[in-house]
Amino acid sequence: MLWRISRRLLAIAAIVILGGLTSATLVRFAPGFATDEQQLDPRLSAESLQALHQSHESERNVFLFYAAYLNRAWHGDLGISHSLNMPVSSLLRDRFPVTLRLVGLGLALGWLIALGLALTSALARVTAYSFFAIGFSGALLCLPAAVLALLSVVLNTPGYLAIALLVFPKVFTYSRGLLEKAYCSSHIVSARAKGLGPLRILCWHVFPVVAPSLTAIAGVSVSMAIGSAIPIEALSGIAGVGDLAWQAALARDLPLLVNITILVTVATLLTNYGAEIAGHAVRGQES
Repeated sequence: MLWRISRRLLAIAAIVILGGLTSATLVRFAPGFATDEQQLDPRLSAESLQALHQSHESERNVFLFYAAYLNRAWHGDLGISHSLNMPVSSLLRDRFPVTLRLVGLGLALGWLIALGLALTSALARVTAYSFFAIGFSGALLCLPAAVLALLSVVLNTPGYLAIALLVFPKVFTYSRGLLEKAYCSSHIVSARAKGLGPLRILCWHVFPVVAPSLTAIAGVSVSMAIGSAIPIEALSGIAGVGDLAWQAALARDLPLLVNITILVTVATLLTNYGAEIAGHAVRGQES
């Protein structure tokens, strides 16, 4: 067991390092790299323009830049943002709680709506109600995160509602299929025939069956919420990591983009690994 955990953590570390290098390479060879809006200022002298060019000199060789970045990061130095002229560590420290709250509330609300509609649809077995729930989910499934963010701005609703509406369709569709299959199984029909209440059937007979599969979609929903936070924060003006990533992408801010990529990669991998461990733990309790 210890060997499996160590091997998985090593794999996560390797993916994170490779993801950071890939991000640095894409930014380095993107159009407009090493250009600065200040270079358009006609008041700047030749010496000032030369200093602006030299500020990106250490980033032209992406492998040397990334090796130096890893060495500094190991000692706690994440570099300086070119566009904001501030330490990256302080920028992430200030904005990460905002994104964490946004994603957390969006996930909680999305799962609450999805499980509520899926459970009532499976229990009620009313055709009109099921059609409404499926139609509502399908309509939201067709809307990208940017459209939901724009609707959030127009309607003046909180940003986490857009994340909830983005997460809801995936969770609802998957959980509805699991619950309907579980309630049609023979042991559930037998439990109903014996007069067991719906709450006891749900807690003791349905939930243990669907819980391992729900943990799998939980990891996917977290990845979706983190990815959607970038356009939602950027369009809604929410000062989180997503908005910071958008500003860094526009400015080709290599130190900032590499750190944000690594942060998002770590959060996604650890969430998926946690969901996998939870699924194994639930299956172990069942056996």
